[in-house]
Amino acid sequence: MSVLVLPLLVPLSTAVLCLVVAQPRVQRTLGLLGALALLASALALLLEVHRRGIQAVQIGNWPAPFGITFVADHLSALMVFASSVVALAVALYALAEPDPPRERLGYHPLSYFLLFGVNGAFLTGDIFNMYVWFEVLLLSSFVLMVLGNGRAQLAGGVKYFAVSLFSSVLFLVAVGLLYGSTGALNLADLATRVGELPLGLQNALAMLFLTAFGLKAAVFPFFFWLPASYPAPPVAISALFAGLLTKVGVYALLRVFTLLFTQDPAFTHGVILWVAGLTLLLGVLLALAQGELRRLLSFQLVSHIGYMLMGLGLLTPLALAGSVFYALNHMLVISALFLLAGLLDRLQGTSVLVRMGGLYRSHPGLALLFLLPAFSLAGLPPFSGFWAKFTLAAAGLEAGAYAIVGVALLVGLLTLLSMAMVFAEVFWKASPEGRSVPEGWGRLAVPVVLLAVLTLGIGLWAEPLMALSQQAARELLEPTPYIQAVLGVSR
Repeated sequence: MSVLVLPLLVPLSTAVLCLVVAQPRVQRTLGLLGALALLASALALLLEVHRRGIQAVQIGNWPAPFGITFVADHLSALMVFASSVVALAVALYALAEPDPPRERLGYHPLSYFLLFGVNGAFLTGDIFNMYVWFEVLLLSSFVLMVLGNGRAQLAGGVKYFAVSLFSSVLFLVAVGLLYGSTGALNLADLATRVGELPLGLQNALAMLFLTAFGLKAAVFPFFFWLPASYPAPPVAISALFAGLLTKVGVYALLRVFTLLFTQDPAFTHGVILWVAGLTLLLGVLLALAQGELRRLLSFQLVSHIGYMLMGLGLLTPLALAGSVFYALNHMLVISALFLLAGLLDRLQGTSVLVRMGGLYRSHPGLALLFLLPAFSLAGLPPFSGFWAKFTLAAAGLEAGAYAIVGVALLVGLLTLLSMAMVFAEVFWKASPEGRSVPEGWGRLAVPVVLLAVLTLGIGLWAEPLMALSQQAARELLEPTPYIQAVLGVSR
């Protein structure tokens, strides 16, 4: 069995086992074991790609481009690995704070069906199958969003489903037009054919895909749905969504706009650069106006998607390496902050900032734990976010894109201001009167510590991840090895 399919088989098997075993206590154990197995399989895949190059598997022995193809290069292997780390952290949180009513409704199997869809989207080598994998994760995420039938969940779920459905329709239309124009669906095969289309048709298709994937990635002007949806479900679900779902949209944009639509970068990638700048700026400004912690983090999530698109818009090796590094780091950082928001809500009984306070005096360790991912999000040295922002800024200056570099630096300062505001409200100001601290909250800090230590370690020893990100960027900009791995021919 190829190691390439293990990140698909592990979450699928875990989901099926959790369906068979209905007891919540056993499902929690299976969920944790499944997360550990997924992490091991993702690490094995990353090592295999790094040692032996791009890996491709044709399911059912149908030759490419006619069969179902799975492909793993450095980008997809890194994304699968980062998603497995997030999955482990969320599994630890769910173990520490059980939710039996939602567990009986299927929380654990649905979470692993979601991971099955996410990893499938990262590993597929076919544009139509990417649509299929998007639908797998959409159905799983929608049920998770409304699981428990809370009023806020249903309201957020309706917005989430409506936008996701519209995005899927656009995606399917774009795939149909692309197939009608080229007669191909395999990504490697498409890479050899799209350049033969008239430039106007290429650009029109590119804008359709940008809209479809932009909706899923929550970029300007489509981001309105995310802050209305992500704060609604329980914290474990919110953290899983925040860490993974928008990154699937970002991954799709990175893949399609480096493999297929590269013939007129002045137009296509110029549009992406504008979208990146507006996403950066509007997201952080709206975050500063929020008074509820998870809603504030949701707008910060939106804003920082702009950094990932910035590198794609610049389309240089250094810029794409910065985008890959930023996406991987952000998956860990934003998941840590969402999980920490759940812990703070548990301690304070609310996530409304003006009703919180006093935690620095009673829990100084928790204040330090907040600062680690917060400083990384803001991009302060020596934290991991600094190296990602530094790489993108250097790439922008090298390309002469001074405006987007200025926006990126300003957004970093405003992000720091936003995190300082949260720290002042939650930790520094006096505690509200008559509030007792619940017992047993320490276990909830374990996954946050795991993610925070990882981000700090990446900041202190950034070279290995930067080297992998640079290799991913080289593969994106020079697709011949990808095409050869799938089709066995040169572009």
